Amino acid sequence: MNHSTGHGVGLEVHEQPGVRSANGEPLEEGDVITVEPGLYLMGFGGVRIEDTGMVTARGFENFTSITRSIDPNDYL
Repeated sequence: MNHSTGHGVGLEVHEQPGVRSANGEPLEEGDVITVEPGLYLMGFGGVRIEDTGMVTARGFENFTSITRSIDPNDYL
């Protein structure tokens, strides 16, 4: 499955900057982007976990705070 890592967030769907290896433009401080890694099984389907955050001078400030646990007890 060919899928980009993420994209910019604004008023339109899938805004620039594109977050993918083919994008030669560096991300800039203040860019608000998604990071959407995915796992796909051929012939079955897939799932993506999407985080939204901002590029900062120190890296990435993640606005998403949901747990990454796959243990159902963590959600009860």
